[in-house]
Amino acid sequence: MPEGDTVLQAAKRLHNALAGTVLTRSDLRVPRFATADLTGRTVLDVTPRGKHLLTRVEGGLTLHSHLRMDGSWRVYANGQRWNGGPAHQIRAILGNADRTAVGYRLPVLELLRTTDEDRVVGHLGPDLLGPDWDPSVAMANLLRDPALPLGEALLDQRNLAGIGNVYKSELCFLLGVTPWLPVGGLPAEHAARLPGLARKLLEYNRDRPVRSTTGRRDPNLFVYGRAARPCLRCRTTVRKADQGDGSRERPTYWCPVCQRGPAPSPGS
Repeated sequence: MPEGDTVLQAAKRLHNALAGTVLTRSDLRVPRFATADLTGRTVLDVTPRGKHLLTRVEGGLTLHSHLRMDGSWRVYANGQRWNGGPAHQIRAILGNADRTAVGYRLPVLELLRTTDEDRVVGHLGPDLLGPDWDPSVAMANLLRDPALPLGEALLDQRNLAGIGNVYKSELCFLLGVTPWLPVGGLPAEHAARLPGLARKLLEYNRDRPVRSTTGRRDPNLFVYGRAARPCLRCRTTVRKADQGDGSRERPTYWCPVCQRGPAPSPGS
């Protein structure tokens, strides 16, 4: 599941494969930009911003993509077999003399002026893995709506950019509170820890092929994906429920003993 660390890794792969080279192949398979041709242009850099990827090319253009739940960018040596999915799932192809980057199942793909990047990422809060990271601003953003459940506030990229559903559940477990606790009810000592702990988790995993919050490879996560299994700390059964506003519900995991605060109503 792509989160800030996964997107950073994707940006590094794309940057290493494409930056400083001239594109010899360009194919954007979305109706609005199907006729756009980037061949002959040099790729300047590939920059992550929260969960967004910005591929900048000469001429003042940026290819903006977002992976959401199951999108991915794969890089292949020319002549290597593409194995990221069936051809009908390919949304973008960028190639040079040596390598080809293929974007699969990209729900967001658009070409815009680099000077207009703020239109697609300007709403984001401080990036947990970016140069703009500011823990005080991130915490102030989270507290703007004190009645909002913490899990929902953490997923709102306008507050802080980079946390997805996995880190939401894991961060709440490490703080010892349920994802349904209103942000305003977070004890002061936990609020003081939250921004630094969130950044520590993503920093720890920024170069790891297998994400870990436990410090181990197996089991690598405390609660996420462990429904009906024993909590690693107290052996109580980990629970799972959907959290969100109905249109954007996300499976959420927590330990009813290790984490204090409200729980969803039965049947959620």
